[in-house]
Amino acid sequence: MSTLQDQIKQVIETEPVTVFIKGTPEAPACGNSMRAMQALWQAGAPIVAVDVLPDPRIRQELTSLSEWPTIPQVFVKGELIGGADITEEMHASGALKEKIDEALGEHTQFVRTVELALD
Repeated sequence: MSTLQDQIKQVIETEPVTVFIKGTPEAPACGNSMRAMQALWQAGAPIVAVDVLPDPRIRQELTSLSEWPTIPQVFVKGELIGGADITEEMHASGALKEKIDEALGEHTQFVRTVELALD
């Protein structure tokens, strides 16, 4: 079975847009997670969300991989964009939609949640 860090890497590397949030897209557990989700949705992103709350190890492994201390963390095609403030600023300037369109080409918008296998 793959390690938690392997699973996190795989989601980041294989999904077009990944956001690690507190809670779920339907029920964000913090304002910053909700703000990042809204900016991504408004920019037309296909969003794959991972809830960091079920196990503190998810956040620890993610932070050691990304070297970004806070949640949410937004990745486009494997590249860390940043947290809620940066994602919102990029959306406001049009840079987020541009980045998504450039990275993904033609794409369909969706939101889904991926659960990591915790041992």
